[in-house]
Amino acid sequence: MIDGGMNIARFNLSNVSSTGDCFSSQYPQWIKNVRQAALNKQQHIAIILDIRGSEVRTGRFEEGKNEISVTTGSKLTITGDFDFLGNEEKISCSYTDLASKVKPGQEIVIAHGKLYLKVLSCNESAGEVECEVLNNATIGQSKNLRVPGVDLGLPFLSESDVEDIKSLGVEQGVDFITAPYVRSSSDVHLIKEQLGEKGQGIKIISKIQTLQGVKNFLPVLRASDGILIQRGVLGMELPPEKVFLAQKYMIREANIHGKPVITASEMLESMINNPRPTRAECSDVANAVIDGTDCVMLSSETAYGQNVVASVEILARTVVEAETSSNMDELYIAVRNSTRKRFGSVPASESIASSAVKTAYDVNAKMILVMSETGTTARQIAKFRPSFPVVVLTPSLMVCRQTSGLYRGVYAYQVTSLDATDRLTEDAANDIIMANAAKEGDLMVVVCGKTFGMGATSQVRVETMKLNYWTTDSETHSSAHLAGRAGDFEEKKNAAFFTFNTAHM
Repeated sequence: MIDGGMNIARFNLSNVSSTGDCFSSQYPQWIKNVRQAALNKQQHIAIILDIRGSEVRTGRFEEGKNEISVTTGSKLTITGDFDFLGNEEKISCSYTDLASKVKPGQEIVIAHGKLYLKVLSCNESAGEVECEVLNNATIGQSKNLRVPGVDLGLPFLSESDVEDIKSLGVEQGVDFITAPYVRSSSDVHLIKEQLGEKGQGIKIISKIQTLQGVKNFLPVLRASDGILIQRGVLGMELPPEKVFLAQKYMIREANIHGKPVITASEMLESMINNPRPTRAECSDVANAVIDGTDCVMLSSETAYGQNVVASVEILARTVVEAETSSNMDELYIAVRNSTRKRFGSVPASESIASSAVKTAYDVNAKMILVMSETGTTARQIAKFRPSFPVVVLTPSLMVCRQTSGLYRGVYAYQVTSLDATDRLTEDAANDIIMANAAKEGDLMVVVCGKTFGMGATSQVRVETMKLNYWTTDSETHSSAHLAGRAGDFEEKKNAAFFTFNTAHM
């Protein structure tokens, strides 16, 4: 999947019961496996921890069954006993009080709307709800369950969510944590409070899955580090013909505010079973990219689909085609003008980023080189949608993964320090040329600080890229210097420190 174009691996805890199961203890090892695979491929692969939140899920099925099929008009009972192994007549759910919260005549929606049920009766003492099946459907295990228009009174975070944030998120050093079923900015702050000092570098991505989340989108956006548009669950609360409007609105607002946005759910759904997607699915992916999404996400396609690698490859190719067809010059102007119109001016913190992108267009630069401690400058530059690569040098491995994984057009490389910016610039230009990502004489815009430390970005300059033909037996002052790099050109070429992967540029 990494070879196919994967930038982020998502670990979905929704399939783990609130009391844990046989899979919960394996997550630390799975995270280590992703880290090792990324190291083997010399790629920065970010990890998202997708916690459960206030979600109701169906349970598992009887041994030997991965899915069940139900027919219109048949009866299906839902029990709050999550340990019950389901079948075609009775399934379990993770919410023990469902029978006391729903009423006859109400609808229950399962698996992103694949299965619709009408409540017939509720047996509170047994904790069971008898339903009529409204459509023929085949569903798998551990699917989401929603009751449109009904507040089930679930807390935003459960005790198990808090434990997952601390034991899996913070202790395992994940790069992002999703805030599920966000309704207000206070929900986002609540998750951030759980991170503690050790987890301050973790970014919070708010999942918009409810009507309330859409209504309160702007305050949620301001409080978040990014947005994930969960269209499948959102479509269980909104009329299907309204979902695309919500998607376009949220992508546009995220673009204007300079926050990365992920579009998810049913991107290439047919590839769960089929070797090729439908043309409509590819068009859906492409339109999301053209609208301004920073990332598109596969779910079931790679979780249990039959064409995992092919799904990643086709998604990546579709994204590339969509970006190639976009007029990035016009997009830069549109984002800048929209920002000025919304805020009256370009915010001071983004003015250097905007200037860097404009300068790069004006001088026809091949790329922008950013030296950043936290990745904030890289995010701000990515907001203005340059048509050329943005190369980030940072001492933080987590920032490398976050910026390479989620920020559009950004490629990050770790260095030991940002102290010697001039030498870093020279070494970066040297390695970029040796990687055939540019040639001698090409221009590069450099964004860095005159002073060092977080928040010190204050300088934009234009540099001419050239090779360093120096040789020395002693270590240079460059923080990015690679021991043993001195020697003839071929030796230096083979020891290129930044190892640029031009296949993804």
